[in-house]
Amino acid sequence: MLRVLKVIAQIGLLSLFVWLGGRFAALTGLPLPGNVVGLIFLYLALRSGLVKLAFIQEGADFLLRHLVFFFIPAAVDLMNWGGVFYRYGFRLALAIAGSTFLTFVVSGHVSQWLRRRHQPCES
Repeated sequence: MLRVLKVIAQIGLLSLFVWLGGRFAALTGLPLPGNVVGLIFLYLALRSGLVKLAFIQEGADFLLRHLVFFFIPAAVDLMNWGGVFYRYGFRLALAIAGSTFLTFVVSGHVSQWLRRRHQPCES
């Protein structure tokens, strides 16, 4: 029971960052979704040591394990969009394939750049 409460508290902390990001984006007119701003806040809090990874680890793992359930409503709703897929399916497939490829390329270059930047220290 204590573990369940701990996971709920950690999910609450993660939700707080999402909520804060949404409020910040709305108040400042920032052209970013609030959840992205919340993730940036969470990253900064983790990097600064304000939030320790242990404070959110189990809650984040729980959410990641059950991530597929969050997509079920969206997948069911796609059934109402059959005409759009029939009409624009090829264009949509090209957009999805192109954006996926671009994401892979950019992620690869960024990770290689970060790896070169953080060379181990010689003792």
